[in-house]
Parts: sequence; structure tokens; C-alpha cells
Amino acid sequence: MATITRRQVGDALAQQGILIAFAVFMVAFTLANPRFLEVDNVFSVVRSSAILGIMALGVTFVVISGNLDLSVGSMMSFSTIVVLDLHDQIGPLLAIPAMFAMTLCLGALIGFLVGYLRLNSLIVTLGMLSAIHGLTLTYSGGQNMDIADKEGTWFGVFGQGFALGIPVPILIFVALAALLGLVLARTPFGRKVYAVGGNSAAATFSGIRRGRTVFVCYLLSAACVATAGLIQASRSLGSQNTVGQGLELEVLAAVILGGASLMGGSGTIFKTVIGVLILGFIQNGLLLIGLPFYVQFVVTWIIIILAVWLDIAAKRGRLWSPIA
Repeated sequence: MATITRRQVGDALAQQGILIAFAVFMVAFTLANPRFLEVDNVFSVVRSSAILGIMALGVTFVVISGNLDLSVGSMMSFSTIVVLDLHDQIGPLLAIPAMFAMTLCLGALIGFLVGYLRLNSLIVTLGMLSAIHGLTLTYSGGQNMDIADKEGTWFGVFGQGFALGIPVPILIFVALAALLGLVLARTPFGRKVYAVGGNSAAATFSGIRRGRTVFVCYLLSAACVATAGLIQASRSLGSQNTVGQGLELEVLAAVILGGASLMGGSGTIFKTVIGVLILGFIQNGLLLIGLPFYVQFVVTWIIIILAVWLDIAAKRGRLWSPIA
């Protein structure tokens, strides 16, 4: 009979640490309030997390490649305002591709600066955060946007519609996660992303074009942001021009919570999805418990730290660092 060694147990925990944390949170909140796992509540949480999750999918590629993207919040505000404004000017059928094209141009600019000019991604995207915010305010004239004829448009299907009884935002999130998960795990491009993030110099000597790989990662991130902006605009058929403000930090938290390393070279789409769901269910669980919203921020931070600690402890096989 095979004997399971302590090392094997440690390796298993290292791979599934974030899943264990997710299961612990789900059980704890269910015990605190049985309504937590009701189907309607689960759908509500996943639906509300879809926008954050879709943005996190693209940022996962950027982080695995060894870079950061702090511009996604401002970029989402831009895409939301643009598609709402163009909806009334040229109609939704043309407004959607026009918005995607404009958002991809912003992603291409960031990809060019970080990928080909090799500028620091933190500095570039932090600067673009402010620049895109200013661009959004300039475009909108400082005004919020609303669709004039909310009753006579099909545009709301992306944020409000259902298919087979499932909210459309959830279907878009799941479809994108499946597609990008396959791209990252099963294609030559995905292997290049891991190689560039793991060891950029070695990847270059191996014939991998680092600049092109990073450039495409930022294009993917911008495409995901545009999709999130489309859902956000469709959800309420109107928006403030600061709707994405601060989301960049939540997106990055979800990606890191999912196990991606800020040093690059590690992470998966599946675990990013788990990270997004952990954030969503934590906030929902605290709400059902009845904690005031200002306490939820502190408790959420504590739970995130505990989850990351559990994941790291599982990877090294002990709770404390051996050199602490």
C-alpha cells in the first residue's frame, strides 16, 4: 500500500492552498448565514463580480509577464463613457467596435512603452492612470453620460440580459475565462508569457521576442477592460465618468490573491477566477452577517492577508518563514 509522505502533502497544499482558503471562507459564511449559498445569492455575487473578474483576466497576462497595469480602472471609465456617448450618436452597432478600437489604442500605447521601449511598467501605467482619467473628463466635458432612449435600445442585453436562465455578464465572464485559460495554458504564446516573466534575459536568448509578447499582453488587458466597460455601460445605460476609479487595486488584489507572483512567471487564469470570487463572496458574506460597510473594508483586508498567508505557508510547508 502506497504511503503518502509529508512532502507529498506539502506539494499538494502548495498547489491547492488558495482553493483551501476559498473552501474555508465558504463554509464559515454558510455557517454564519444559511442564505449565503442560496442559488440566487450565488448568482448575484458572481454577476456583480463579473466586471472585476473580466478585467482581472487580462491583468493576469500582464502580471505573469513580469509587469503591472494600474491604468485599467481609468481605462474602464473611458470605455464606459465612450460607448454610452457614441450609442446616441452613431448607434450601438457601430459604437461598440469604435469603443473597442479606441480602448485598444490605449493598450497598444502602454504596450509599446513597456514592451518595446522597456520603460518601467509601474511608472508608465501609473502615469497613464492619470492621463486616461484626464482624457475621460475631457471627452465627457466633466459630465456623466446617459443613454437618451433607454426603453428603445437592445444595448442593455450585455449587462441586464439572461440566456438559459443565467445572467449574460456571468456567461461572458466564464467564456472569456475558458478562452484565455486555454490561450495561457495550451498555446505557444502562453508559454512565451511565462518565459518572459520567469526570466526575460533567458527568454530573449531563446529567441522569444520579449517586446512583442509584452505588447500583446497589454492589448489583451485593454480588450478585457473594453469588455468590462461594455457590461458596465449596459448594466445601467448610464454612468459616472469616474466609475472605474480605484478598481485597478481590486483587480490587482484579485490576481495576486489567485497566486500570481508580482515577480512574474507564475499564475493561472483559473486561480485568478478563484481570487475574484473570494473577494466577491467575502464582501457578500460580511454584508449578510450585518457588518457596517466601513468595518467590511478592514475585515476584507484581514481575510485577504490570511488567505495569502495560507497560500504561502502551504507552498513552503510551514506557517513561519525559516529565516524569520
